[in-house]
Amino acid sequence: MQNPKPVVSALGPLPRWIFMSRWLQAPLYIGLIVAQCVYVWQFWTELIHLISMLTIKNVTEVEIMLIVLGLIDVVMISNLLVMVIVGGWETFVSRLELQNHPDQPEWLSHVNAGVLKVKLATAIIGISSIHLLKSFINAAQYDEKTLLWQTMIHLTFVVSALAIAYTEKITQSTPRSHRNGTEPHTGH
Repeated sequence: MQNPKPVVSALGPLPRWIFMSRWLQAPLYIGLIVAQCVYVWQFWTELIHLISMLTIKNVTEVEIMLIVLGLIDVVMISNLLVMVIVGGWETFVSRLELQNHPDQPEWLSHVNAGVLKVKLATAIIGISSIHLLKSFINAAQYDEKTLLWQTMIHLTFVVSALAIAYTEKITQSTPRSHRNGTEPHTGH
């Protein structure tokens, strides 16, 4: 049995033109895919560097740890790119039609602009955490003021993410009729 085609209402020229403007974002997402390729190149370059370091004697655990944290950082930024590319396209440009696809990410089935913001904020906290950990491991290379500022910036990301998540929770728990400025229908 075929799915019935949705009924599409006719749009006037101006609304149709405004609605089609969402496709102007397509080159931006394609550019992010190119950036993803750059991160894949960066990852392999760093991995080869790590492997070549193992052949050199006197490599410290800290040096290895810093490179591995760099690899994790690249992967986390790459994950962030995937969330922005896939989630942004699905939310702002067009449906990807991935229903029942075995590789559809679980989070994509309920993505919207609010969920995407929360996911991006938590990903940024993860990336910031890796950078902060790298700084703490290599603390001798930084002055106290730099470490303090990095910590403050990280805490700002955490507080911002909490505020975004809390705002999204409030928005989602408010009945739709109140968000639209109308009173809910009580049946009286």
